[in-house]
Amino acid sequence: MVPPIALWLPILLSAIVVFVASAIMHTVQPYHQSDCQQIPDEASVLAALRTAGLKRGYYRFPFGSHKEMKSPAMMEKYKHGPVGMMTVLPSGPPAMPKFLGMWFAYCLIIGLFVAYLTGRTVPSGANYRTVFCVTGTAAFLAYGLGQLSNGIWKGQPWSMTIKEVIDGLIYGLLTAGTFGWLWPR
Repeated sequence: MVPPIALWLPILLSAIVVFVASAIMHTVQPYHQSDCQQIPDEASVLAALRTAGLKRGYYRFPFGSHKEMKSPAMMEKYKHGPVGMMTVLPSGPPAMPKFLGMWFAYCLIIGLFVAYLTGRTVPSGANYRTVFCVTGTAAFLAYGLGQLSNGIWKGQPWSMTIKEVIDGLIYGLLTAGTFGWLWPR
């Protein structure tokens, strides 16, 4: 058994590597540019949303309880549309330093849990391939497969979901390489 404290360097370095790779993938690589679309007649829609007094939160429309979902009135609302879900952020420019800090913290947390799982299942001195397989699988589960629920439950376009899963696979492989390289011998 290898305690997580003995793996502080691969935890930290894998978070840094994933953070840098994600920055490159989202700013230099063009394949994420098609993930979002502009709302038609954006000015009118934004004015209507401001008039409605929307606060920060996650909204579903048309909205109804589980009991109401099969009522004729709700079925009519669904039929006429639009049907969707929407996240409303606080007004103002995006808080990129905050988002980036939270993303880095998330990468550290994943690294910590990958270290815990691998440290419990792979002994010190294990070969690179063994460490790579266990850490890569665990990191891919965290970074990649969790994204599938967005396509299933939130209506996110599958093209975007698949790109996020591919990103997660890359992050998992980078994490695996880092842990395999720095695993205690």
